[in-house]
Amino acid sequence: MLVVGIDLGGTEIKAGLVDEKKGIIKKISRPTEVEKGNAQVIANITKTVRDLTENTEFSAIGIGSPGSIDRKNGIVRFSPNFPNWRNFELVRLIKENINVDVFLENDANAFALGEWYFGKAKGLHDFIALTIGTGIGSGVVCNNTFLTGKDGLAPELGHVVVVPNGPQCGCGNRGCVEATSSAKYIALEARNLLDRYPNSLVLKLAGKKEKIESKHVFQAYEKNDPLASVVCNFAIDALARAIGGYVHALNPEKIIIGGGLSRAGDTLFVPLREMTKKYVMSSFADTYTIEQSSLVEDAGILGAASAAFYAEENPYSL
Repeated sequence: MLVVGIDLGGTEIKAGLVDEKKGIIKKISRPTEVEKGNAQVIANITKTVRDLTENTEFSAIGIGSPGSIDRKNGIVRFSPNFPNWRNFELVRLIKENINVDVFLENDANAFALGEWYFGKAKGLHDFIALTIGTGIGSGVVCNNTFLTGKDGLAPELGHVVVVPNGPQCGCGNRGCVEATSSAKYIALEARNLLDRYPNSLVLKLAGKKEKIESKHVFQAYEKNDPLASVVCNFAIDALARAIGGYVHALNPEKIIIGGGLSRAGDTLFVPLREMTKKYVMSSFADTYTIEQSSLVEDAGILGAASAAFYAEENPYSL
């Protein structure tokens, strides 16, 4: 079975022709051109699919979109990358141009499905997938069931509060794990602390204060830089606290972490595994592992394709 997986970003459309057993057969990308309006974005998606599938039969299109979605009706309720998309009928507009089934999924949930079909969750019945970048997205499979909640909005594990009255989160709350442990937070906190640590290796790696990214902070953390240690230890501890709660609530076999922050590798995962032990009851010890995603840059395409595979195999789950 061949499907098209579309990783829909505000800057770039990444698409792949994906076989359920072999993975990505072919992939291409094209600028999204959000600034040119909704019609241009739809035209770019359409052309991307047609270029990718020329002279090739395929059964469906899966789209992974950031934001809140209505998967049953194929509507993007809101997306931060597409400010003009309010209750936007994305699936209907694509189907007007390409006559195949089109399935829409939130990009973080799609990431979880990608792990289930192609990644480290293959064959598992219970796992949590976290994608940690600018924000923190999540997907959950429990008792072999893909969890999306009554209104299809779940799970939002990035907005579990771990530091009461902590840093302001974009959701309006304070102290969410997204506001303490995302790549955006880590870079912001490092910039805020530079006055206290003017000779920090973080600044030397970035070149300028405004160019500091989470990768610079973790590179400095690996060298025991004092500023980086303050920022990373706080962020990792908050993430560990959240994961401890997830373990108690869902009893997963694996917590799989992807996204830009996961590229820190052992610099992140070694202390995270150790810190998480503090927040897990003894009866849950050794019931789970915390692992780095292996899907890397193909996670978006494989996740979107997996959303199509899942929807075709579970038509009543929508």
